[in-house]
Amino acid sequence: MNTSAHQTNHSRNIIDADVAIIGGGLVGTSAALELRRQQRSVVVLEQGWCGAQASGVNYGGVRRQGRAACQLPLSQRAHAIWRSLEQTIGCDGEYIASGHLKLARSDADMQELIAYRDMAATHGLELELLEPDALRRRYPWLGNQARGASLCAEDGHANPRLIAAAFARAAEQAGARLLQQSAVQDFHFDGNYFLLQNSRGVRVRSRFLLNCSGAWGKDVAQHFGDTVSEQAIYPNMCVTEPLPPLMDLSLGVVGGAFYARQVERGNVVLGGGRGDGNLALDATRPRTSSSLAALAALTEMVPALRHALVIRTWSGVEGETPDNQPVIGPSVATPGLLHAFGFSGAGFQLAPAVGEVLAELVTKGESSTPIEAFSIGRFAVQHV
Repeated sequence: MNTSAHQTNHSRNIIDADVAIIGGGLVGTSAALELRRQQRSVVVLEQGWCGAQASGVNYGGVRRQGRAACQLPLSQRAHAIWRSLEQTIGCDGEYIASGHLKLARSDADMQELIAYRDMAATHGLELELLEPDALRRRYPWLGNQARGASLCAEDGHANPRLIAAAFARAAEQAGARLLQQSAVQDFHFDGNYFLLQNSRGVRVRSRFLLNCSGAWGKDVAQHFGDTVSEQAIYPNMCVTEPLPPLMDLSLGVVGGAFYARQVERGNVVLGGGRGDGNLALDATRPRTSSSLAALAALTEMVPALRHALVIRTWSGVEGETPDNQPVIGPSVATPGLLHAFGFSGAGFQLAPAVGEVLAELVTKGESSTPIEAFSIGRFAVQHV
């Protein structure tokens, strides 16, 4: 074990580390931070700037409600980390446990919320169901289209731009070496060590390699013999002008037509639908039709926002799997390779817990939180 941050072999211009991480988003930097706490040396290689992709441009929802049953143990673990965020990364990132309200637009939607409440309770997640009258008494700004809702009082939201930068800064201050603007151009595994070379000619040698490459995770995995299905998606976002205080929680709807929150400055951040992009060119752009559809769905539920002025729209890139579940855990083909990508638009809240899990896999060889549902082996080709 190498307890220093990193060691450079000057005779061969190689940086030696216990762990190399490809991808400097929230998952990669939270893993780096936890590994440094475990006295492992870490090098993070990021093709752009840390947190500039999905981690820094997403909606900022910090929610457990609505997650699949297999994600809830990991989400509950992450919730505990978010509650002590300032001690973890040195700032609060505008995180607030505002509550997350999921609206029903029909009786069928309400039945879905009831079934979800019952399932979530088995994982220790308490949800409060609100019938229409009680819902409007508590939130009079809601329109008549809401047929009920489910409230998770301790869920919330944060500023992803601040959070992503803070995790990267905390990892670096803890001793991780961050190589930004540093795309990995060559990969090699000799049976014992990984050898990576970046676009600047820097070589990194490590015993473990963490694939935290987001929408590019499939490419890294397949290079090392792992079969995986992943496509790039481009979540569509917009934000309004500052408005008088109205919504004091994060808002969603069954079916996912929109998600919205109002920040302290009064702006309403709104997401829904997809933008456009080109992964090869690392280019993204919002789609006007998606913004308009999300705005229509939001104002149907919150009529007071009908005349709000949108001042900015944007998109980012994320990786999506066919079952909308992430890939987390060991490679089935290459020892020492660990994956964590494909979060399908829902990785922001999970990321700190995923970082801890990856550190456990490195230091202990197993995770204390169940991750079997996320194995990359589920995508292996089945031969009959």
